[in-house]
Amino acid sequence: MDTRLFFSKHQVFTYDEFAEFLRSRGRTNVKTRKALIEYHVKAGNIVRIRKGLYLSVPSGIEPARAPVDGYILASRMADDAVLAYHTALEFHGKAHSVHERFLYLTTHRAKIGPIDFRGNNFQGVLFPKSLRDKGQEFFGVQNADRGGMWVRITSLERTMVDVLDRPALGGGWEEIWRSLESVEFFDIDEVVDYALLLENSTTVAKVGFYLEKHRQELMVEEKHLRRLRKHRPKKRTYMIRDSAERKRSKTRLIRKWNLVVPEDILEKAWEETS
Repeated sequence: MDTRLFFSKHQVFTYDEFAEFLRSRGRTNVKTRKALIEYHVKAGNIVRIRKGLYLSVPSGIEPARAPVDGYILASRMADDAVLAYHTALEFHGKAHSVHERFLYLTTHRAKIGPIDFRGNNFQGVLFPKSLRDKGQEFFGVQNADRGGMWVRITSLERTMVDVLDRPALGGGWEEIWRSLESVEFFDIDEVVDYALLLENSTTVAKVGFYLEKHRQELMVEEKHLRRLRKHRPKKRTYMIRDSAERKRSKTRLIRKWNLVVPEDILEKAWEETS
């Protein structure tokens, strides 16, 4: 009975979480734990997603049809998993479009994946080295309730910087622009603090450029831009890294940021075709 109660409260769970639950009930025998897991897998009460990770099956539901919340599953892919990038935009309800890929940050290379499950892809990304070096992996990380389970997720402020830092993980420039422009308020101090914490001059320039383009709507002050400008690239840097893509795009140098920006982004060309 105790195990069924645990399953009912944990849509997705790790072996370690299950073991801790049994220990709290005075059941400490390792062989017993493993036998219980195997029993419930064979009985169809739980589904093994990968080693040490399981999905609970509600009573009366076939295991193959057991519902799964992708955000909860992604949050259990590693013990330090943080929902991030486009997945964070979706979780906050600010993504322009819905993706079938769930992204999470972790310090564990062995937990990166990718893993496909029930038509969705789950992909881990290492925390930026600059954060790991400073012990600041959880800067701008929030806890949120999801179906009665706690998940970690990057704040909108950190998410803004993260997707500008790694646009491929944000869904591309049009998706990023459309998504970020749906956010009515950012704590600009937190945005600037985090951008500087990454210690990447190109990312600083991209954040500064975005904030300046949206200065009035986001109530960006000169002091914010001044802090960023001190750390801009010393020579011109391309906003788009891929050389082939750069050749296909008309660009313009934004001297204030030493940033070469595609005109499609400057003019928001996608609005002409929407």
